[in-house]
Amino acid sequence: MPDQTSFPFSRRNLLTGAATVASATILGGCTTTPSVDESDTDEDESASFATMYGAMPQEQFPLPAIDLSKVKPRFYRRLVDDPTGEKPGTIVVDTRRFYLYLVRPAGKAMRYGVGLGRAGFAWSGRATIAWKQAWPKWTPPDEMIARQPELEKWSAKNGGMPAGLTNPLGARALYIFEDGVDTLYRLHGTPEYWTIGSAVSSGCVRLINQDVIDLYGRVSSGAPIVVR
Repeated sequence: MPDQTSFPFSRRNLLTGAATVASATILGGCTTTPSVDESDTDEDESASFATMYGAMPQEQFPLPAIDLSKVKPRFYRRLVDDPTGEKPGTIVVDTRRFYLYLVRPAGKAMRYGVGLGRAGFAWSGRATIAWKQAWPKWTPPDEMIARQPELEKWSAKNGGMPAGLTNPLGARALYIFEDGVDTLYRLHGTPEYWTIGSAVSSGCVRLINQDVIDLYGRVSSGAPIVVR
């Protein structure tokens, strides 16, 4: 099964409200989209978030702590009132606000900050999380290699990029299928956590590694996903 992160499975709906990115590569710099709101944190919350995003030495590739000064507080993981109206267990990606919600029972949802694909690579629709993988390898598709020839060394014929702290898929990946067909889109971690809340990658929905590990543990294969 290819671990690709490339073109959209539907070009009929482009990312609504995302900022234009002047220059970006999958492992390069970014232009951050302005916030539409901010969530302040008090001292107790700050301590809790520091623990939530602390180092994870027990991982296959030990994760360092996140420098939270590089992530806007509104993108920290929180349990919130569910704004989606979807059934529990559904993943909803709000592309306008750069949020991912995992709908929980009793009118609640776990909310995560995300990064999204550049305009022109964006997508929307309903699909399914067909399977999940911890510490996946990454195989850029031919279309991406054509745009970025330096990625040829990680092509399918060369075996892809091994898992690790610098792998673009991060610590976990959830694979999105539509009508039983691999869309080549993923929910995945990222080593570039400071890009959360911006549109810079080649199409996938990325989370802070500590967040994607949390999401991975809560989501079952077969879970529905809605991208709006």
